[in-house]
Amino acid sequence: MTIYHIIGIIIFLTSLFAYTNERWLKWPPTIGIMVLSLVSSVIIAVFGHLVPVLSTAIINLVVTIDFEKVLMRVMLSFLLFAGAMHIDYHKLKREALPIMVLSTIGIFISALLISIFSYYLFLAFDLDIPYIYCLLFGALISPTDPIAVMGILKQAGIPETLELKITGESLFNDGVAVVVFLTIAEVAAGGTGNISGWSISVLFLREALGGILFGVMLGYAGFLTLRSIDNYKVEVLITLAMVMCGYEVADYLHVSAPLAMVVAGIMLGNKVKKTAMSAISWDYVGKFWSLIDEIFNAILFLLIGFEMLVIRVNLTLIILGIIMIAVVLLVRWVSVFFPVLLLMYKIRFEKNAATILTWGGLRGGLSVALALSLPKAMHRDEFVLITYLIVIFSIIVQGLTIGKVAKRLM
Repeated sequence: MTIYHIIGIIIFLTSLFAYTNERWLKWPPTIGIMVLSLVSSVIIAVFGHLVPVLSTAIINLVVTIDFEKVLMRVMLSFLLFAGAMHIDYHKLKREALPIMVLSTIGIFISALLISIFSYYLFLAFDLDIPYIYCLLFGALISPTDPIAVMGILKQAGIPETLELKITGESLFNDGVAVVVFLTIAEVAAGGTGNISGWSISVLFLREALGGILFGVMLGYAGFLTLRSIDNYKVEVLITLAMVMCGYEVADYLHVSAPLAMVVAGIMLGNKVKKTAMSAISWDYVGKFWSLIDEIFNAILFLLIGFEMLVIRVNLTLIILGIIMIAVVLLVRWVSVFFPVLLLMYKIRFEKNAATILTWGGLRGGLSVALALSLPKAMHRDEFVLITYLIVIFSIIVQGLTIGKVAKRLM
């Protein structure tokens, strides 16, 4: 099967499920498409024995798609850039302190606590998984996924300031979590005896600060280029080049490409919009990236649903995954509550902000992709299934109820 055939089938299924959701379910698009693909996966799995040719063909299609590469190397750059460029910098600046604290300290607290809980939980189920790999699991499951969050919060109807905190945190903790994950993965691969605390700190700072600095440079280069012309067709092409080439260059330089895309996107959506583009050009560029955002979101959640066909199911791991759903929510609350408690002396928070931030902290495709990127020796199969269960619960249950929960608590 050629790449063209694979893309054609994915687009067809995505449009079919998007139409079904829009016509009858009327759920947020990301949730509706994922639920429909999950239901389809179950039907395929159940009736696969009756029509093995159909089942085998679809499973082969899913296996052909490298989810981790599709998201991390292709979709992530577009989705982060598109999401960031629609954020108002001045409003973001007012929420800068809580966003910075939640996306850094919150991630570290969450990764540490989840790793401790999971280590002893695995031991209780007679699974001998070294702590360093549990720490890796804590890092990959801790970030709230901006792709899931932004796609669902648009329709949740929560206060703008709180929505901005959740969205801003998810954008930046995404980049921070990837850096933390890669740092721990390098330690796990090389052995703790070969890497010092200083080298870990240097690696983390190079990735994180380097990514932010590169994002500023990329955004400013784009600003200077776009300011010198007034042709929306060329300007759309330039923004595409910024994302596609910028992500690859950041990756080559070993700095955080996700953070670079977020920073460049914010710069484009604010500085460029106001001083470098005509209203007509911005209208076309803005609509182009909104469309990219919607299409890629739809495809991503279709793929998440169909991943169920190739994930190895184990009853013990399913029980562990259900327990870990509660653990992740509890740890999320702790990692949010204490930073909010400290910041309340300086910043005004909405009523029950910690609880709403906890329930609105959705896990998504990023966690699944990071789990799939692990080699089998790092207990990939165990972590993938547990992560998948947490993500499914997060998107469907939390995603469908966040608006109602927020309204009841406000």
